[in-house]
Amino acid sequence: MKLGIIVGSTRQGRQTIKEALWVANNAKQLEGTEVELIDLKDYPMPFFAEAVSPRYNPSRVVDPTAQKYLDILAAQDAYVFVTPEYNHSIPGVLKNSFDYLDWQLVHKPAAIVSHGAVGGARAAMHLKEIISEGKALPISEFVALHGASEAIDEEGNLSEEMKANPYGPQTALDNMLGELKWTSDALSAARASA
Repeated sequence: MKLGIIVGSTRQGRQTIKEALWVANNAKQLEGTEVELIDLKDYPMPFFAEAVSPRYNPSRVVDPTAQKYLDILAAQDAYVFVTPEYNHSIPGVLKNSFDYLDWQLVHKPAAIVSHGAVGGARAAMHLKEIISEGKALPISEFVALHGASEAIDEEGNLSEEMKANPYGPQTALDNMLGELKWTSDALSAARASA
């Protein structure tokens, strides 16, 4: 499985990068998994303003930075979107990245790891709707982490106290990654035979 982990915030002092590193550190332990951290900070796309919907524009000319982002997404078999919650939703930069999509996510699984007030759960639920419009398959398991700034260090290591909780974020992440891997393998086989 080629797994793209998308860092869904670009603001200064963001905690999202630490959470994305935590996901990447754990995903690398899955057998047969290649992990790529895809940081939206590295793809400063302008606000989407194409005159025609990307899916219905045969003569589409894409912004070069957006095209690089689309190409790296297309190369993945599965995704984890890591997002904070801003005003009960996802950051504008993450939503903007979805507006550029045409067929990159089709028939591929996507999972969500969120943080913020109530663990970012409202952002996660909103993001599931957006993911489904991208023709991806949202995984039902997700991780909603409260207190990410204290729970995860700069290298993406979860605190020992959090790890010790059998019903905590580590268990939730392990379950989510297991489901994502199983679904990705099944969908990869289905895409290959289609």
